[in-house]
Amino acid sequence: MGNLKLRLQRIRKVGKPHACEPFSSVAKDPEFFGTEWVSGGFQVLTRSVVLDPPLILPPSLPSALPILVPDLFHVIADQGTLSPETLVFLDLETTGLSGGAGTTAFLGALGRFVPTQHTAKQNPGSGLYQLQVDQYLLLDYPGEPDFLAALLRGWYVSGKPRVLVSYNGKCFDLPLLKTRCLMNQVPLPRYYHADLLHPARWLWKGCLPDCSQGSIESRIGLTRIRDLPGALAPEIWFSFLKSGEPQDLLRVCEHNQRDILGLASIFTALTHIAASPLGVVATYRYNLENAALRWREALKQGKHPWEAAVQETGSALLKAAATQAYPRAALVAALDLMEQGRYEAGRNQLRELTKGRYPNTFKIAAYRALALDAEWRLQDIPGALAYVEAALSLGELREPVSQAFQHRRERLLGKKKDPSCPV
Repeated sequence: MGNLKLRLQRIRKVGKPHACEPFSSVAKDPEFFGTEWVSGGFQVLTRSVVLDPPLILPPSLPSALPILVPDLFHVIADQGTLSPETLVFLDLETTGLSGGAGTTAFLGALGRFVPTQHTAKQNPGSGLYQLQVDQYLLLDYPGEPDFLAALLRGWYVSGKPRVLVSYNGKCFDLPLLKTRCLMNQVPLPRYYHADLLHPARWLWKGCLPDCSQGSIESRIGLTRIRDLPGALAPEIWFSFLKSGEPQDLLRVCEHNQRDILGLASIFTALTHIAASPLGVVATYRYNLENAALRWREALKQGKHPWEAAVQETGSALLKAAATQAYPRAALVAALDLMEQGRYEAGRNQLRELTKGRYPNTFKIAAYRALALDAEWRLQDIPGALAYVEAALSLGELREPVSQAFQHRRERLLGKKKDPSCPV
């Protein structure tokens, strides 16, 4: 049988079939696809389309954008700034939805922001960008090496790697491309990658039934009309291989374009949220508490020299979420006040948390913080004991929490009886 290396060498010597010998039994006439499609290689067609309407973006993306899209941190570290022109939006249509070595991409799209000559009047300092979508269509399996090579050529701009932007691309699109490039001996170029799935989950989880790309698009005001379900794409391509009829496959291409437009629109929404989170909360209706806590976490990590304006925005976000009675935000804001030495304001907010509108979990956390403050900072043993008793009276405490409060109560009762302890 020989070893694997020798077997691969024999396969490579065979080479790819001649263009007049299509892999499937039905020849496919590229002219059936229309004049906008041109040859992109052996068994590959390509076209370039500019989509409407234009999108509004600042020429230099907001410095706070990596807070919402952490994948951009390493891009900023390498390049210093990030402009819309360095982005490329990637979406694939494949022969299967579960991945695996047997799954092939038969359609790929790369979307790029192209600046127009006009300024966005309603948003000074920003520009209008058209979205140019380049599509690459594989007509038959033997053309896969040329298909991959054509798709990957769009990953560079001015000799530098672009920033690929995808939706769940880390788990599906990029692993699939890496596998197919390896199997076809097509070198994969260097690239950065920003996946918008997790940022979307942070911002809209709890606001929507799910965080699919379609659900997020609807939330930000983008509506698809008469769109082909993406799950039908594999079946349609296999049917095309047998019949050579392109009508349904062209509908898949339109769906692929809409995916790119949706992806670019989600990125645009994230850009506007990063630039003015409180100014656009009514427009994009995202989860204010999740955004505030994500912003606070990024600032506290201290891995980036944030501008004063970004830090002020984080404080304003947390305060707004706490004021609107988001429980996690209210608790975190109160504890931050205590940590900053603003004890009276922190105590007032903790006491507010112990009232009826908040879940018991947060009431318990507030009572614990108040008890600690009363015992150790104020030296008020009766006050600390009152907070502990109030927590225990809530009932439904988990066993470890209940035991901790019971132990604290016994200790405080002992201190109260000790004449040497301040009361």
